[in-house]
Amino acid sequence: MNLADSGSLAAVLNSRGYRPVESENDADLIIFNTCSVREKAEERVYGRLGELSSLKKNGTQKRFAVVGCMAQRLGERLLQRAPYVDFVLGPDRMFDLPRYIEESNGSAFINTEFGHENIGDLTPVRDTPFAAYVTISRGCNQYCTYCIVPYVRGEERSYPAEKILQQINSLCADGVKEITLLGQNVNSYQDNGLDFSALLSEIAKKTAVRRIRFMTSHPKDLSDRLIETMANGPRMMSHLHLPLQSGSDRILDKMGREYTYGHYRSLVEKLRATAPDISVTTDLIVGFPSETEEEYQMTLKAVEEIQFDSAFMFRYSPREGTKAAQYNDDIPDPEKIERLTGLINLQKEVSLIKNRNEIGKIWSVLIDGFSRRSNAVLKGKTEGNKTILINGDACLIGAIKNIKVTSADSWTLHGELVD
Repeated sequence: MNLADSGSLAAVLNSRGYRPVESENDADLIIFNTCSVREKAEERVYGRLGELSSLKKNGTQKRFAVVGCMAQRLGERLLQRAPYVDFVLGPDRMFDLPRYIEESNGSAFINTEFGHENIGDLTPVRDTPFAAYVTISRGCNQYCTYCIVPYVRGEERSYPAEKILQQINSLCADGVKEITLLGQNVNSYQDNGLDFSALLSEIAKKTAVRRIRFMTSHPKDLSDRLIETMANGPRMMSHLHLPLQSGSDRILDKMGREYTYGHYRSLVEKLRATAPDISVTTDLIVGFPSETEEEYQMTLKAVEEIQFDSAFMFRYSPREGTKAAQYNDDIPDPEKIERLTGLINLQKEVSLIKNRNEIGKIWSVLIDGFSRRSNAVLKGKTEGNKTILINGDACLIGAIKNIKVTSADSWTLHGELVD
């Protein structure tokens, strides 16, 4: 979502005559689009701001803008710690940045109001010509006890299906072959009686896009109809990111997740029964307040039972303003780190097994560029959203090709082009 917002903000700035530069030294305006999900993310922003503050101290006219969730959460308090920042704008107000620059009288400007009538009309600048993010909703109504997102992104708002279809058709005309639909909870999308499953069907019928992905899904809203659409809908990629968070029902209830581990596991079983090759990924948190060693072991058992293809794993970090911040954070940090390390090691083993099971399979892959390590190796994403590396010429970039998996490690597949 932050990548999509950054792309939309770049599009707005481009339309007003701004141009990106390679170096902060050459920039008149430096923008930090921020995340507040974890404290570490905010501390990194403060660290980077501190590093760049010297650019202002030498008498230059550079301006700093901090936008997004951290700006929304902290508002004026951000200026107390970083008084050299010029603009503090929440996730919905960042798109007015050019106007605020023009109206600024030299003093710092703060706006954290929710609501912006034109966000749904913005087409983001893309990192690649062949794939694009399409935001279908903003905000969240879940209020999980540990999560700051509903407070910094506001209530859930779904964009009209007609506008979403128009944007996708425009992207396809510009060469896009794969889209990722974005929302804090795409499963709860609603537009005049049209739910998310129906939206997916409309996209398949009324646009030319060749590959459809989406994220993120909430287990409590994952319907049988959506599972059927994922399994049998044309051009749907065989991947679902479905956050579990914990294997303990008591902890899930204390997190406000509104499902049990048994319900979650039954959803995965339905998915794999209807789409046997589907890749299932997840989010997991260890060290949530009052989590016992036994409950931590339940999470490890869940990983062993479900066999996730990969996972984003975190140790609990209290976020001011959430309900969980009022709980006694009673698990020492060294214990959280130890639990997280154990979880990561287990998931690494599971991911290796899952990836090695891919050897010999042939996947349709959108080749989107070069490997980070070598311009002699191309990379792409399988239908299951796994990175795969192949040897090939640069002329293949942007093509959708059949690739046979030949080897694998815990993080990456390796393959070869087949007819």
